[in-house]
Amino acid sequence: MHKIQILGTGCPKCRKLAETAEKAATQVGLDYEIVKVTDLNDIMDYGVVVTPGLALDGKVLFTGKVPSVDEVTRMLRKAAGK
Repeated sequence: MHKIQILGTGCPKCRKLAETAEKAATQVGLDYEIVKVTDLNDIMDYGVVVTPGLALDGKVLFTGKVPSVDEVTRMLRKAAGK
């Protein structure tokens, strides 16, 4: 099972990213769970200073924006080797 981490404090953009990531992961056919990382110190441990961010299995894929479902689908597919 893959772990998709949403890195952000819970703002509207972070919530939108969680929705987008869920749709994209379903399209890719990933077996996944979404984990919301909201503590600023934990977010900074990922090397992220601009939220929201998205990581797959601890590897940060992007930060500072909410990409489209298609963009996230491509990123997840590449990162998961699908």
